[in-house]
Amino acid sequence: MINRFLEVRNQSEILCEPLLIEDYSVQASEFVSPPKWHLAHVTWFWEEFVLTKFDPNYTPYNEEFSFLFNSYYNNVGKRVLRPVRGLMTRPSVQEVYSYRRFVTEAIVNLLSTKLDKEVLDIIEIGINHEQQHQELFVYDIKYILGNQPTFPTYGTGFTPKAINQATEFLKVDSGVYDIGHQGADFSFDNELGNHKVYVTDFEISNNLVSNKEYLEFIEAGGYKDFNFWHDEGWSWINENKIQAPLYWHKIEGEWWNYTLQGLQKVDLTLPVMHLSFYEAFAYSQWKGQRLPTEFEWEIASDKFDWGQLWEWTYSAYLPYPNFSKSPGALGEYNGKFMVNQMVLRGGSVATAAGHSRKTYRNFFHPNMRWQYNGIRLVK
Repeated sequence: MINRFLEVRNQSEILCEPLLIEDYSVQASEFVSPPKWHLAHVTWFWEEFVLTKFDPNYTPYNEEFSFLFNSYYNNVGKRVLRPVRGLMTRPSVQEVYSYRRFVTEAIVNLLSTKLDKEVLDIIEIGINHEQQHQELFVYDIKYILGNQPTFPTYGTGFTPKAINQATEFLKVDSGVYDIGHQGADFSFDNELGNHKVYVTDFEISNNLVSNKEYLEFIEAGGYKDFNFWHDEGWSWINENKIQAPLYWHKIEGEWWNYTLQGLQKVDLTLPVMHLSFYEAFAYSQWKGQRLPTEFEWEIASDKFDWGQLWEWTYSAYLPYPNFSKSPGALGEYNGKFMVNQMVLRGGSVATAAGHSRKTYRNFFHPNMRWQYNGIRLVK
């Protein structure tokens, strides 16, 4: 486990290599966290949930860091409010890296001892938690750079594959199916509570919706016809003047979009991405089709390739039968967010290697679209 822990810790720092020092502290919106905060928060997680609980010889690096880098764990204590994370110029980036080295060394020393299952289970959560923040880091740095006037380049990678096969709809028979995680490998608590669901016959696309297909929706006036939209979505696009996916810009009559390789013409062969649930739903209505439920998606997932983009489902984020929260702060990880959010399934090109599985339940508010997401349709 030591090698795996070190690989994950190192990957967080590899993601920061293209950054300028000025990039580390920027918070371009209240839902975006600065890169420096990500690096420190995941380190605080290791310190708070592992070292201070299970290493009697450990002394925290800096007592103030729990206040500065706690995210939403009310059981741990007071914290800096999320919208002002970008106001913290102190501690310096250099000190955050020193903090990371200090905590990493302490975890390695702890892992060199004999540990019981409780500790190892929390260490597994810590590894997966840091991987989640690596993906959030990609979302956030793209938003930070994509809202700068010169559209700077971050580097290569994090581009989904082109859609190169004809679209066909794959039939799934009605029946009773098992849903939820099974087995001894890691899962989050929101995947547990394996249970049966009944679904009627449905057909699901083998492809994600492409930029070309979505552009047809835009050009057909999809953003101007309230008939395709939820009332809440219609209010949202009008209040925020939304006319296209996030990062799309119409320049001299042509559509361009910001990528981590800079501003580029929209590639019509790529899957459309950075859409809110409202937009995904409206597109499905325009096509005379619909979004899959999360249960349909999980049942059908072995029939198609997934993992390029997180896929919106038409399922509210709710607990499975017999869901239970862990006591204390770790119980806040998922359960308290089970309201007013929609489930996404699959994974994305920004997801850490080995972090995806077909039972994984991602979740966001329906207006969020800076995450790497797309659309798969059902009829």
